[in-house]
Amino acid sequence: MTDPTNTNHDNEVLSFRLAKEEYAISILKVQEIRGYEEPTLLPSAPACIKGIMNLRGAIVPIVDMRILFNLGEPTYDQFTVVIVLNIRNHVIGMVVDSVSDVVTLAGDQVRPAPEMGTTNEGDYITGLGTVGERMLILLDIDRLMGSEQLGLIAGMKQAA
Repeated sequence: MTDPTNTNHDNEVLSFRLAKEEYAISILKVQEIRGYEEPTLLPSAPACIKGIMNLRGAIVPIVDMRILFNLGEPTYDQFTVVIVLNIRNHVIGMVVDSVSDVVTLAGDQVRPAPEMGTTNEGDYITGLGTVGERMLILLDIDRLMGSEQLGLIAGMKQAA
């Protein structure tokens, strides 16, 4: 019998859409969700870093996940949002096509990630979650945002 007072948030994920797929990250990493605003461009930043925005006095890098995952040309509409993350005490924004919902995944709803060979993208996929007919690609957002490819966390640590 489960204890209703036990609120374990470790298995709660925020699901979001990129192109035709649904992804999910731990809800514990999400600080807030904002409507998309055009960020201030930074010269010589990687293409996936759209720029920076001022979030209540904090300068926040904005990563476009569609560009990062090479999912085609991004379009920005009324559903496009920035998920503001807190990763290792650093605030980072990620642009996604839309946010779906918060889902609680039981252990039997999570399958291991398939082997992807040597592609870097596979390193950030922790598993596949199933909710009814939906399949969620579960991401290790700490590992992804801390990757050398982005250089966000390491760069922030040096600047701090």
